[in-house]
Amino acid sequence: MTFLQFAINNVLRNKRIYIAHFLSSSLSVMFFFIYAFLVFHPDLQGELTTTSITLNMLGGIGLQTSQYIIFIFSFFFLLYSVGTFLKKRNKEFGLLLLLGISPRQMNKLIFIENMLIGMTAIVFGIFIGLILSKLILIIVANILGIYKGLVFYLPIKAMLLTISAFMLLFLTISVLTTKIVGIEQPIDLLKSDKKPKVQPKASKALSFLSITFILLGYFVEFYYTSHTNLFILIPMGVFLVVIGTYFLFSQFSVYTLNFLKRKENIYFKKVNLLTISELVYRMKDNAILFFMVSIISAIAFTGIGTFMSLGNPGLSEMTNPFSYTYISSPENKQEEKHLLEINKKLKEAEFSYRTVTVAPKEIQNNLLVFSLTDFNHIANVLGHPKETLKDDNQTILVPTTVAELKKFKNKENISNSIDLVQRDTDIHLRVKKTVSYLGWDGKDDGKRMIVVSDKMFEKIPLGQNEDTLWNYHLFTVKDWEKSEEVTKQLENDFPIYEEGKYAFKALVVQWLVEKQENGMLIITSVLVGILFFTFAASFLYSRLYTDLERDKHQYMSIAKIGLTKNELKKVITRQLCIMFFLPIVIALLHSIIAFIALQKLVSFSIVMDSVFLLTFFVSLQVMYFFVVRWRYLRYLNKKIM
Repeated sequence: MTFLQFAINNVLRNKRIYIAHFLSSSLSVMFFFIYAFLVFHPDLQGELTTTSITLNMLGGIGLQTSQYIIFIFSFFFLLYSVGTFLKKRNKEFGLLLLLGISPRQMNKLIFIENMLIGMTAIVFGIFIGLILSKLILIIVANILGIYKGLVFYLPIKAMLLTISAFMLLFLTISVLTTKIVGIEQPIDLLKSDKKPKVQPKASKALSFLSITFILLGYFVEFYYTSHTNLFILIPMGVFLVVIGTYFLFSQFSVYTLNFLKRKENIYFKKVNLLTISELVYRMKDNAILFFMVSIISAIAFTGIGTFMSLGNPGLSEMTNPFSYTYISSPENKQEEKHLLEINKKLKEAEFSYRTVTVAPKEIQNNLLVFSLTDFNHIANVLGHPKETLKDDNQTILVPTTVAELKKFKNKENISNSIDLVQRDTDIHLRVKKTVSYLGWDGKDDGKRMIVVSDKMFEKIPLGQNEDTLWNYHLFTVKDWEKSEEVTKQLENDFPIYEEGKYAFKALVVQWLVEKQENGMLIITSVLVGILFFTFAASFLYSRLYTDLERDKHQYMSIAKIGLTKNELKKVITRQLCIMFFLPIVIALLHSIIAFIALQKLVSFSIVMDSVFLLTFFVSLQVMYFFVVRWRYLRYLNKKIM
């Protein structure tokens, strides 16, 4: 038998140990290849012939950044994973040293084994990526609104980039692993799993601080939702939650279990003695693992959920409350015809809608002034109550941007009076109130919107070059996000042959542009989030099977003094539940708090998206738990019973 054959047989013989490492490596390769596949896609080069002109820049940056994230994170994860599994083989290495293998040959063996797994993972990952590539193209085209679809192509460049990048990664990991693992004395390797463990202890102060830090981090994040100008609060809150989570697993969990050990009515009840005693050691040994799984999972959940909200139509509606806006100058002779066409198309498509026409005055000191009557018409179509003014010198402030709306709600920087300057007229107005909703699309012009009495409105002169006012015809359409086809027809019917005479804006077009611009962020977050979640699952698997031999000997000893098969199943199930679900529960808690904070920042509901996302990942974890539990119990039952 050659040395290479010996290395291959070693990998095959330890396939149960290495399977999680192999699958995680393959997934890393697959996701990296998918990103490269999209980066080099011919239809994603240059500007797309779609609603977005900035997609190429955002998409390229997003995909390339994701590749860097996957590559860097894969390096550290796989290095940790290899080190964990090699420790599992300490007895084997000790036996090989006793049989005469040299430390140099041992390092060579470990190097070859790692490279074999790495090269196989590269081939398998690219193969699975190619199989899924057509489905990925369909999903990406749908997210980006590329309705003609994305053509399939042979991704030679993507393959070469993936192979070269991961060959370098696995080569580096293989070299580092031989240095990190080291070669101990054979007797130490053979007895590595028999060394007694120190009784785990925890600090009461740090246990208390863990909860304090987490709650304080939550408070800081919620405080940010009311003070969005203080961006430093976001990393500060995250830092507090991360530190608190670490102490939660390393201190608070051990302190709680030691506290339960002192409660005799709980500790000595049935198999609780065995369960709690074993959990104390597992929690202390696995504190860093649980911490990593919890934080990685929270990042995955929160990242995907946040970026999914970018595709929500409510995000566009936050900045513009009107589904259609038709602006007409006094010289526009097509106004009536165009309005009839808009109404006709909406009725033919069976859309429920409301419309209003207003004619505001633009003031030279950057104000947009509405009469009280016109504004109440706007309030009516938006579903808000009417406003009143007691005298002609009063005014109402109306937000036109999300930032201004938030300032008004928080009572920030609101003046008690406003000076209105137009030609030779200078009017001093007292601010009566601010309204708590967007009353205008101020995204483009940035003017402040105010409302005055009808009498005061008449007193205000027109601008320097104005004889009459422009008309703004505003439409609110129910289910406007489904109006893309109607909008296309209207845009074809309104050719701009008279420059500047009229303008037509549709919210669905704005939404599609934003959806497309954010599409790559959604794709990136979903794929990276799934990869992070997979890494977290692999961490659990690697740790579980690292302790498998120790558990086998421990439960064999306990079985000899009367532990039944059902009691064994109950003890192991409890321990596995803690191991699999405690980090996920903490991750869910962090994510739910993040989603609640996000909900306070947006005016549309993200509840359904959040519930769907969290339910999906919890379901995956539950299925994964039952599969691992079944395999774990089957192995122990064979060895013990």
